[in-house]
Amino acid sequence: MTKPDDDTRDGAEQPPPARAAATDATAASTADSATASATASATDSAIASAAGSERKGRPTMADVARAAGMSTALVSIVIRGVPGASDETRRRVLRIADELGYVPDHRAQKLRRSSSRVLGVVFELQQPFHGDLVEHLYAAAARHGYEAVISAVAPSRAESTAVDALLRERCEAAVLLGSRLSDEELERLARRLPTLLVARRSALASVGSVRGDDTVGIGLAVDHLVGLGHRRIAHIDGAGAPGSSDRRLGFLQGMADHGLADSADVLAGGLTEEAGAEGMRHLLDRPVPPPTAVIAFNDRTATGVLDVLAHRGRKVPTEISVVGYDDSRLAKMPHVQMTTVSQDASAMADAAVTAALDLIEGGPPHETVLTPHLVERATTGPAPTPR
Repeated sequence: MTKPDDDTRDGAEQPPPARAAATDATAASTADSATASATASATDSAIASAAGSERKGRPTMADVARAAGMSTALVSIVIRGVPGASDETRRRVLRIADELGYVPDHRAQKLRRSSSRVLGVVFELQQPFHGDLVEHLYAAAARHGYEAVISAVAPSRAESTAVDALLRERCEAAVLLGSRLSDEELERLARRLPTLLVARRSALASVGSVRGDDTVGIGLAVDHLVGLGHRRIAHIDGAGAPGSSDRRLGFLQGMADHGLADSADVLAGGLTEEAGAEGMRHLLDRPVPPPTAVIAFNDRTATGVLDVLAHRGRKVPTEISVVGYDDSRLAKMPHVQMTTVSQDASAMADAAVTAALDLIEGGPPHETVLTPHLVERATTGPAPTPR
């Protein structure tokens, strides 16, 4: 029996003589493939490492990225099948993902892709009509399977702060009630998410709007008062508030249409009771006879007008009639029962939600204009008989 050599004692098989005597050309070819072999070896090592982690848990996209030597973002592009990766990269990523046994978490992907179904609403805390709108926006959003998240503007909280808070809530669209933001600010916001103005015109092609026809609305108030025999009518306007220019124009046009342009009286006012009170005091304290009727910019301003008249002992509507605007909860209070122009908060909220959802679906921004109507209550009556 022949004794085995030391090199074959452990069963190692000797290479045949031809292979042992490799030529220089063969050695050179082997060297040329070293880089590719090293890359494959590194990938195999990474795959092995990731596969080891698989035993501890499900392979993740990060595991695939590490094994492929790529960023997670690039791997995500491949896994989602969206443009941005070369064909070679796609083949490599998919091969490694298959070898790792990576299975995309479609539930998580759906959650990331799906809508939050949240509409962000910015409103002014001290404006009663905004509160009415918010109430109806909740209901309108719910009918479409959406939730409304609100962020308030207050004397101590700027509108920009309120908007920033909404941006952190994963809202699909921003619905801004009576916004005071500049066009530049609105443009920047619209680049981040669909933006809709409510109760304000939009001067931007990128921002939609839903508003009432303020010119027509004030015209209705003028028609109502003229029909009651009033000729000296004053308008306490909203100064620079959204809609104030349209309401001022509607007042002047309405008075002119009735041949009363010379007796049209416009005072700078504002959005608050204080603005209405100041305007009414000015009208009463002038050396000329006061008007027999006053149209205020909104119900809140009209409340200030009524307060001054009560303190001065002027009877409403026997001596002076008062018309508000918005038909907010203030106008409907039992002790007020204010004649006002209704913007129909429910219809406006429905239109706003519909417009916001259209923007979310990729529709172009557009303007929706609703027709207001007059609600006659206890603060208007026939003009007093001249003495």
